[in-house]
Amino acid sequence: MTSDPLDPYRWLEDAEDPSVLEWTAKQEAAYRAAADDLPSRERSRARLRDLYARLGARSAPRPAGERLFLTRNRPGADHPELVVVEPDGTVRVLVDPVLVDPGGTTTLEEWEPSWDGRLLSYQLAPGGTENAALLVLDVDTGRRLDGPIDRVRRSTVAWLPDGTGFYYVRRLHPDLNPGEGQYHRRVRLHRIGTDAEQDPVVFGTGREKTQHYTVRISPDGRWLAVSAAAGTAPRRDLWLADLTAGPPEAPRWHTVQEGLDARTVLHPRTGPDGTCHLTTDLDAPRGRVVVAGPGRPTPDTWTDLIPEDPQAVLEDFVVLDGPELARPVMLVARTRHAVGEVTVHDLADGRTLGRLPVPPCSSVGKLRAAARDAHQAWFLYSGFATPPTALRYDARTGALDPWTAATGPDTGPAAVTTHTIQTSYTSRDGTRVRMFVISPTGTPDRPRPTLLTGYGGFGQSMTPVYSPEAVTWVRAGGVYAVANLRGGGEEGEDWHRAGMRDRKQNTFDDFHAAADHLVTTGWTTPDRLGIWGASNGGLLVGAALTQRPDAYAAAVCMAPLLDMARYELSGLGPSWVGEYGTAADPAQLRLLLSYSPYHHVRPDTPYPAVLFAVFDGDSRVDPLHARKMCAALQAATTSGHPVLFRLERGAGHGARSTTRLTDLFADVLAFFADRLGLPL
Repeated sequence: MTSDPLDPYRWLEDAEDPSVLEWTAKQEAAYRAAADDLPSRERSRARLRDLYARLGARSAPRPAGERLFLTRNRPGADHPELVVVEPDGTVRVLVDPVLVDPGGTTTLEEWEPSWDGRLLSYQLAPGGTENAALLVLDVDTGRRLDGPIDRVRRSTVAWLPDGTGFYYVRRLHPDLNPGEGQYHRRVRLHRIGTDAEQDPVVFGTGREKTQHYTVRISPDGRWLAVSAAAGTAPRRDLWLADLTAGPPEAPRWHTVQEGLDARTVLHPRTGPDGTCHLTTDLDAPRGRVVVAGPGRPTPDTWTDLIPEDPQAVLEDFVVLDGPELARPVMLVARTRHAVGEVTVHDLADGRTLGRLPVPPCSSVGKLRAAARDAHQAWFLYSGFATPPTALRYDARTGALDPWTAATGPDTGPAAVTTHTIQTSYTSRDGTRVRMFVISPTGTPDRPRPTLLTGYGGFGQSMTPVYSPEAVTWVRAGGVYAVANLRGGGEEGEDWHRAGMRDRKQNTFDDFHAAADHLVTTGWTTPDRLGIWGASNGGLLVGAALTQRPDAYAAAVCMAPLLDMARYELSGLGPSWVGEYGTAADPAQLRLLLSYSPYHHVRPDTPYPAVLFAVFDGDSRVDPLHARKMCAALQAATTSGHPVLFRLERGAGHGARSTTRLTDLFADVLAFFADRLGLPL
């Protein structure tokens, strides 16, 4: 064990060390004893189970050939299943993770049908690790044709139009780069039925190890696009190859954008004259749609089609150009202050033709339409108390209707009455920040037990998505608040950059100000206020409880980053240097240490009650962060409030079974109910 006063719990980093195993066993026993005494645990689990049963569609229908593909949850199912809807309306299950792994620890990750809908690629990951294997099946027969191909992690798949193969992203064998097995990605071409170890590399050789790639191909098979980013850095380079100019195994790449401080994405559809559409935040931090010239769509050829909206962030678009339409149109999805909207535009000049009647205070998911000759599109919407619902837009009639062909009508329990408002408040430096507040009444009628959450990182937005945990809390009489902090993407790329690297403290200041606003406006009091967050949100909560321990009565840190001096040494840490900075640079290390929660635990301080929730299959954020912080808080706190450590085995950072998700949030809500005085 180290005696370094700046890092006294470094010995807790190695999960397999006997002393760490002993420490973990004691923490697990202490947590089980504490959790067994929580009176509302089982009631919370039952209510969450009912609410999760209302999940239906998990993705918008994706057209391919004459078929539609989507994922859905059936009542009582532990995982979403991937289904196909035939032209006659017949629905067939193609992939059910529970049939693959009855233990429920295998998750369905990315999937992609071939252009004609005859074949399907899908990725399965064991134990929540997100380290998936890619497989291919024949949609007609359900028979596996190819795979598994390992070392695939959420790879995009770009099918050749004839279905004979696809481009995808695979890591090099870990033996080639010991200790760096999660990096060193390459774009490869795989032909169905061939040995994946012989797949030719078409892009990525010699590039930096943290590069992430996405690959797209136009449905006519002519244009292949690869985009690259260094980890999660807020910029993305782009290359294009004309596959008619050379063999698919050796594309001839032309640079569209490289070295520009912007994200640019090529839409796979191209016009008959070779023109194409791109989304970019170059000179437009909230995003715009541009039309690019044929062949080499470099920025000097771009023409604005959908200009930047100064109050809304561009999220997605699709083209509807069916022959029966009077004129082709483009559907554009945006978030306006984190609330989803969809507008209709003339494809020729971008003029706004209308706005779809999406329910208020909701979020809008990916837009889906056929690659060619489409007249209809599908998307999901949801709200904090509204399960995801598929909508279909028909450009021939302008109708927007619920689509339940594969999910059926909602047969879950009746919706719980909640009220969602969006409010704003002033942060420390005068910046206006928005926050959603979900409550039983819609007004601060009296101080209530309140949960506050946020994220504030990587340009990710906290939008109104279905939240059984929020509904459970509000139904019991509490208040649930979601703050749209700087560092997120709610107000575009400028908003993101205002909360990253040397400006990270803005994120924490926004969160403190959200808490103060909830107190001063009468929603709650400090002794009734709990905070929680996951991943980067766990870092947020760790910083909040160490910077202002008297402002919060309880905190839950889920899969958190907490030791910012050493975050690059585990998990996917090297991928996040663009977001946080690197400890290898002395100036950046000082910034990291200025807020690193582990380094700001102070002896003899009355900290709030804290629950750390971590997962042993987490390949993004190593549980070592929570182990070290938990030990530090247990040694430092004088409040008498518990500091607990919940370890879940066989689960990872992302997707998990409904049963595991229910158990996790039942424990979290029971912990908060006990500490904040809410009878669930």
